[in-house]
Amino acid sequence: MHNLHLLTNIAVVLVTAFAGGLIARRLRLPTIVGYLLAGMAIGPFTPGFVGDIDDISQLAELGVIFLMFGVGLHFSLRDLWKVRSIAIPGALAQMIIATTLGFALTQAWGWSMPASFILGLAISIASTVVLLRGLMDNGLLNTVHGQVAVGWLVLEDLATILILVLLPALFAGGEGSSWQNAGFALLKAAFFVGMMLIAGARLLPWLLTRIAFARSRELFILAVVTAAVGTALGSAELFGVSLALGAFLAGVVLGESPISHQIGAEVVPFRDLFAVVFFVSVGMLVNPFYLFANAGYVLALTAMIVFGKALITILMGFVLPASAHTVLVVAAGLSQIGEFSFIVGQTGVALGVLSQDQYSLILAGALLSIVLNPLLFRLLPVVERLLQRSPALWRRLDRQGTVPSVGDHDLHDHVVVVGFGRVGEHVVTVLEQLEIPRLVVESDARRAAEFEQRGIPTLYGDAANSEILNHADLDHARVLVVTLPDEAATEMVVAAARLLAPHLPIIARATTSPGVQRLHELGAQDVIHPELEGGLEVVRHTLLALDFPVSQVHHYTDAVRRDQYDAAVASPAKHQLLEQLHNTMRGMEIAWRSLEADNLLIGKSLAATNLRAQTGASVIALIRKQELLPNPPPDTQLQLNDMLGLIGSTEQIALFDQRLATQTIAWVSTDGGVVAEQALETGFTGDQGIPNHASAA
Repeated sequence: MHNLHLLTNIAVVLVTAFAGGLIARRLRLPTIVGYLLAGMAIGPFTPGFVGDIDDISQLAELGVIFLMFGVGLHFSLRDLWKVRSIAIPGALAQMIIATTLGFALTQAWGWSMPASFILGLAISIASTVVLLRGLMDNGLLNTVHGQVAVGWLVLEDLATILILVLLPALFAGGEGSSWQNAGFALLKAAFFVGMMLIAGARLLPWLLTRIAFARSRELFILAVVTAAVGTALGSAELFGVSLALGAFLAGVVLGESPISHQIGAEVVPFRDLFAVVFFVSVGMLVNPFYLFANAGYVLALTAMIVFGKALITILMGFVLPASAHTVLVVAAGLSQIGEFSFIVGQTGVALGVLSQDQYSLILAGALLSIVLNPLLFRLLPVVERLLQRSPALWRRLDRQGTVPSVGDHDLHDHVVVVGFGRVGEHVVTVLEQLEIPRLVVESDARRAAEFEQRGIPTLYGDAANSEILNHADLDHARVLVVTLPDEAATEMVVAAARLLAPHLPIIARATTSPGVQRLHELGAQDVIHPELEGGLEVVRHTLLALDFPVSQVHHYTDAVRRDQYDAAVASPAKHQLLEQLHNTMRGMEIAWRSLEADNLLIGKSLAATNLRAQTGASVIALIRKQELLPNPPPDTQLQLNDMLGLIGSTEQIALFDQRLATQTIAWVSTDGGVVAEQALETGFTGDQGIPNHASAA
């Protein structure tokens, strides 16, 4: 009998996490809340199934590694430098003040000084995941305000990494003073950082680039995971630094490589999966009965996290060089704690500084602050109006004036393009040339920043997994184009867009045949399947090469698309179109003839040429100066470079060419009599400027 203990724990974690995350999204809460509650449900303090905390915690370490690897992969010193005057002093000052307040609060509760210090550090650090989701959902991520908030958080993350290096040296005990241990730990960490930034920055990108050229996705994914996990474990074993620092630096050095986008795309599933396991493992440590018994402590700590940190940020706004709106956005975004606080708290528990009950307070504060965070963003306009009621206070806070936001787009009658790959880029380029307003929704931060620099209105966010579409003004748009390569994400975008704008035309890209039908059912008017569309295009060119009329060929291909790429003759409309094409090949032909210099038809009216009576072919259209004139009247005077569109049987068209090239034409007078006959030996050409008969029709 196989031992399925570990597999059972993994299955239970994933199932409960899925249920918790789904319920949280239904309640319009961050999914982290659902994952934490799922952990509490299978934890040792609640009835029912109890997960193995040791096994799950080992898997959770992978969550820490991939979370930090992702942070490092998207870390940009250039972006941080742009907002340095606000982010650097603001982040450091807020961390110091919040740590001090947390220390003072828990000292009043009778905690030990080390425990108070750990809790103060834990509540001073905001969650990267929660902040990014809050900014995305409110359309603020690629604004000046969002850039400041992200830069601020990056400083906190860097400070946290330094703290994680120092904590074991300060509280682990052993020979020598704590300061000596801390100094030695810093030296080892500095050596590791230098080695990674000098040697690792050359070796890892070179190695992964070589593997990418091997054209094996499996090897590339394996190499990326090995780089993240191997560097993290190596840093812990060889240099005594945290797994978090090793994974972060691995991400930093690979983030500057030319294949960073591919690395980021491949690591996302691992990051998301193991991050879920990490949050569930954190929830398993929460004792809900202890929290209910100490509800006063929980509420006090939550109030300090939510309102205390927000107040600290607003007060710092009176001295920082930032606009009032920027300060309020930062205050709302950072008034919560999350994954880094959990890591700091777990380190305190492992060092024997924090008890499990004290750690439960940190987790409870995180849970409640994450639940309340979306509400803080919704209260931003209310808080602004309240502050503006005191003109002197508002002028002091808003002394920098309103900062123009790179993400504020006043658009109407625009086209929204979700996804800026090769297909999306082509669509946006054509819209730009036609001077049609457009808005791109892109989930890659660096690409979104590049688009903004190029003057392309852009919203940064995952349209399939956030509220970003609420800020795309879909109810004022003319059309939505979804070009995402992930069909599941496309389906979520189409479903969400149909709810927001019931009458908006939606054009979506499918990757499978069943997906075409699903997207139609979800509300997409036109669904394009690239592979099937290629086959249909081959059919179109084949029919055109056989001289079928272009209009009828287009009607047929449109009918196939309406039937969701079903080429079988299933509908009456498609049967009729094929019958028309078949009848066309029985003798009718459309041809174009150009009138060049010295052509004796030039200057004559269509009635005077008497062409139909002599050849049987009729002039049904005329192109003059790139303008199409359908069914020109008999008194139309023919001019140089006119192009005549003729319809008739193959024999009639041939007779037309023959009489004009080698024989005579009888001119007709206004009363219908023949007045002259002239030979046409030169000056008349067939199909000039037209690739084939059908293409001009």
